Amino acid sequence: MAAAGTGRRTQEQRSAQMRTRLLDATIDCLVEYGYAGTTTPRVAEMAGVTRGAQVHHFGSKNDLVLAAIRHLAARRIEQGLDRARLVTAADDPVGAVLDLLWDLHEGPMFIATVELWVAGRTDRALAGEMAAVESTVVGALVAAVGHAVPPEAQRSMVDFLYTAMDALRGILISSFIDADHERARRRWDRAVANLRRVADVDLRADR
Repeated sequence: MAAAGTGRRTQEQRSAQMRTRLLDATIDCLVEYGYAGTTTPRVAEMAGVTRGAQVHHFGSKNDLVLAAIRHLAARRIEQGLDRARLVTAADDPVGAVLDLLWDLHEGPMFIATVELWVAGRTDRALAGEMAAVESTVVGALVAAVGHAVPPEAQRSMVDFLYTAMDALRGILISSFIDADHERARRRWDRAVANLRRVADVDLRADR
């Protein structure tokens, strides 16, 4: 009660905040330097903490990365659920879903995720952790978006969501080596035009 009354942080709160700083710095490091360039000294430097503090909370790169995977998943779920509320209120749920997918994937969190996917190709422990959290992240998004359409159309919306997400991820991953930074958006706009035609047919068929 005394600590709460004076506004002083407890040891547990300070520890949690330190862990969050380190995990946020790990995600930033993945984006800026890639998985291979994400080292514990570099993460500590980016977090603005000592190596001793970093080692106290995460004894190895493996410990740090596995925790960062879960931290990144929580941030992705939070972002997805927050944006999904706009879909349920939209007059055009299909268009809102397509805009939502772009907003969720075009940015640093997706880049960090891709770095971990690629690293998981040769690291089975990392792959298993990524597969587990990916299922949770996508499942939360699918459930949230499903409320945007009538029950009889939900199966088609789920299929549509996965198809659109696969297309967008392919576009964005291939854009990593493209000197034209606007090309990915143009390619997505072209894909959207075709995806909307498929969605119109599928959703009408369910009515």
